[in-house]
Amino acid sequence: MNGYNFTIAGASLMALGSGALWWPDQNLLVVSDLHLGKSERIARRGGTSLPPYDTRDTLNRLAADLALCHARTVVCLGDSFDDLAASEALPESERQWIFRLQAGRRWVWIEGNHDPGPVEFGGAHLAELPLQPLTFRHIAHESAAGEISGHYHPKASLALRGRTITRPAFLIDSDRVILPAYGTYTGGLRTQSDVLNTLMRPEALAVLTGPMPTAIPMPR
Repeated sequence: MNGYNFTIAGASLMALGSGALWWPDQNLLVVSDLHLGKSERIARRGGTSLPPYDTRDTLNRLAADLALCHARTVVCLGDSFDDLAASEALPESERQWIFRLQAGRRWVWIEGNHDPGPVEFGGAHLAELPLQPLTFRHIAHESAAGEISGHYHPKASLALRGRTITRPAFLIDSDRVILPAYGTYTGGLRTQSDVLNTLMRPEALAVLTGPMPTAIPMPR
């Protein structure tokens, strides 16, 4: 499996090139900030019309990760839908696709700031999930340890062969992991931002996603 292996709070994890996090010992896959239905929400609020393929693309990549790792548990770390109305407006074909991905698995929806309540899909709906030695939540807590979160959509840049590559990135230190946004059409926050510099320890790594996940010192 293509990924970057690391340990936090005694748990052995793998940051996948897709932006998902794999916990082999628990047979658990974590994704964050899917923002399903984003193109519909933007159009509904009078914004720029975008090709309405974002949900299908995101679900296709998630299906590929699940086919690869055969996870028995999936944790979605919040902002799984671009808002609660977007979860209700998904076409029936996409709703059924989600149901098929959920079938036979434990599925946990963590509440995010975009979707702060239960949605009309099966699974557990939680504010956060403690699963020792880790805790899964949407937004990082400054004093936390063993924490897996999302929300900030981190991105990092790497100079390579005379050009600069910028990609979504995992941020990893001895206290926490912040996942990149998994969804299509999601933007990103550069690692030089004040909030990410405050949250992450000086020795933090950024793991750039892509075909060959690459770990570098977190750009500041």
